[in-house]
This record gives sequence, C-alpha cells and structure tokens, in this order.
Amino acid sequence: MELRFLGGAREVGRSAILVNDSLLLDYGMLAGTPPQFPVDAPEPDAVVVSHGHLDHAGLIPSLLSGTNRPTIHWTPPTRELALTLARDTLKLHGGTFRCPFTETDVQRVTQVSETHGYGETFEAAGHEVTFYNAGHIPGSAHVLVDEAGRSPAGSRTRSGDDGDARLLYTGDFHTDDQRLVAGTTARPDADVVVCESTYADVEHDPRADVESRFVESVETTLWEGGSVIVPAFAIGRTQELLLVCEANDIPCYVDGMGKSVTKMLGRHPEFVRDADALRRAKSHARFVTGRNGQRERIVDQQAAIVTTSGMLSGGPAMTYVPKVRANPTNKITLTGYQVEGTPGRDLVETGSAEIDGRTMTVSARVEQYDFSAHADRSGLRAFLDDYRDAEILINHGDRCADFAAELEAAGFSADAPAVGETRSL
Repeated sequence: MELRFLGGAREVGRSAILVNDSLLLDYGMLAGTPPQFPVDAPEPDAVVVSHGHLDHAGLIPSLLSGTNRPTIHWTPPTRELALTLARDTLKLHGGTFRCPFTETDVQRVTQVSETHGYGETFEAAGHEVTFYNAGHIPGSAHVLVDEAGRSPAGSRTRSGDDGDARLLYTGDFHTDDQRLVAGTTARPDADVVVCESTYADVEHDPRADVESRFVESVETTLWEGGSVIVPAFAIGRTQELLLVCEANDIPCYVDGMGKSVTKMLGRHPEFVRDADALRRAKSHARFVTGRNGQRERIVDQQAAIVTTSGMLSGGPAMTYVPKVRANPTNKITLTGYQVEGTPGRDLVETGSAEIDGRTMTVSARVEQYDFSAHADRSGLRAFLDDYRDAEILINHGDRCADFAAELEAAGFSADAPAVGETRSL
C-alpha cells in the first residue's frame, strides 16, 4: 500500500491522503489569510470523505473542475454538510483565490455522490471501504480501507505479510460522549493506522465540569446585565451548545450557518445521540433572521448568542463582537480550537483582534472553554492501545513528530510523515 500525504501531516488543516494513486481520503483546506490547499491536485478514481468539516471536505468540488468525475463516498450528513460548506464558500469568496471551484462544480458533486451508513462495506477505486462511527460530529467516520478486499471482520496481519494491507484512517474522533454524539467504540482490525493527534498534548477536563463552568459564567453575565457572544463552529459545536443552553434554561439565539446545519441534522436522527433532545434545543433557541436590524437589537437582550464563525474569521460574529467589545460587563466565550493566525487566536493571546479589517481592542471579558470534539492524550493512547501490532502514522496535529516519538518509546511502531511525503507500507 502506498500513501501520499498531500496535506494534514504535521499540521491541523487541509487533510488529504492519496492511497495507491487512486483513492483519495478527504480533501480539505486550512482556513487563514491566505488559505492553504493540499500540495497537489490529484485525479483519483474515487474519493472517501471522513466528515463534513472545512479542513477535511472544503475542497471536494474542486476535484470536479476538470474532466475527471470520481465518485464521492460519504455518510448522508457528511454529504449535506460538505455541500453546505461549499455553497457558503462560494457565497463568501466565489471568484477569488480563496474559492478554487464554481457553482457548476458543486452541482457536479451531487451527480457523483454515493452515501453509506456505518458498518456498510462498499467498493471504491478497487478497495473495499467501511465506515465506523468516529464520535466527532454527526456522520463522522473512521474509514477502513481494505486493499485486498478482505472482510472487515477478518483477522489482522501485519502490512507486507501477504503483499496487501488494511488501512484505518481515523479522521477526527472522540472517545468520550458529547451531548450531540456518543464517543467512538469502534476498533476494526487494521495493519496501518493513520491517526489524528490534534490534542495529543492535552488532557480534557471532564465535559460535565466544562459545562458547569460555562453555564455559571454565562448566567452570571446575564444576571449582571451583560450579553454573551459564543463564537462556535457551525457544524457540531453550535448544536452542542444549543443542547447545553436548553438543558440549563439559558436564553439563547443562534445565528450564521449553524441555523441551517441544526435544521438539517433534524433530518438525520439516526446520526445523533438523542434526536428528541436536539429537537427541544432547536425549539428553545431563537433563530436570527438578520432582517430589520435584528442583530443590533439582540445584543442588548441579555442572552447567549451562539454564532459563526468559531475563530472570528467571518460570519455574523463580525457584527456582534464590535458591538459588545467596549463594555466589560459583556463576555466573549470561545468554545473551540483557535488556529494560529486567526482573529480568535489573536484575541485570546493579545486581547485584540482584526475584525472586518479593523484591529479592535476588546474590553469585554474573553474566556475559552474546551468543548473539543477530539480525543485528548488519554483518549488517543487508549484508542491506539488496540493497535500495538499495527504501523501507526500520526497526522493532523501541531506536534505529530513528538507524539510519534512518544509512541515509539512506548513500544509502538510509529512515525509522523510530512506534507508531500509518500510512504510504501
């Protein structure tokens, strides 16, 4: 088996791995100024997408901009999420270097799309592929790629014993339960594991403790007469926070792409942990239309406003943050990973950020909460303990080489490929 790492190696973002020069696993982008794309524009026979986040699915339509028409395989929610992201990218950046595809390319995606559920084996570019619930966001999947077409339930052999290999690409995953999705329990046999490592150097606090601190902080601010802006990723994090607000009777609004994603997930109840709870959270939240100055009015209504973007790099947050920034009674609660170079990261580190082209000092209180949907150090090690006989390749992290070295010292066969590198296994 040959793997070429086109992105996502020793970095967080633009995930893309080409298997045997024919099967592409993910094709995402790294948000930033300028954005970064995978290092090559492959022409695969088929594409398999692990989940619907920008850094894994954001460039899928560009694969269809030429004459190639690879089949795109994904779960039903991932298909809808990827199309939502593509249309949002077109809306924001269409016709610029930030958007290397057109509306026609997005339409082509719908023509070559095939959806699959968890545990369903399908053929892609001469490989047998099976999805397993990865516990990251609704529809997220571990991707098992069987080079020899063996049954996923078959016994494991080390790569090279029979000339074929079975690859487990973890995608992004979480081993603990969230309100929105349950943690992964899948451990399919594999000879080679390409494992994400976003939080390889972090131990998450228990989710119940994080929620408790978040709720107490929000309630205190609302009681003091302030408003709370909650920047959140539209996919997964927004819905998780709406569930938290509903469970604790916190008045809240939802704005940005998270509105359409929340509605869409209601059509896929089998991919969420508690469909009834999600329906209650949707009913509890007030959806912002943005008409007639609504955004300007609700910042004074002592409520939590859950809005994109999660890293303050666009979306309705560009309206809300300038309006609350000068009053120290107000609060901005960041709830996700802040990539270096984004306004959210700058705000955490310096107390100011470039918002809509202007550098703004923020007097409102800024807090950060670890609502991560990724496994932490202990979760990664517990997951990989079931693969001590496999070749481990670490990717999707800021310290991939360090984590691989730690695994080597613990008796694993582990390494961290670099972007552009090819591995024959």
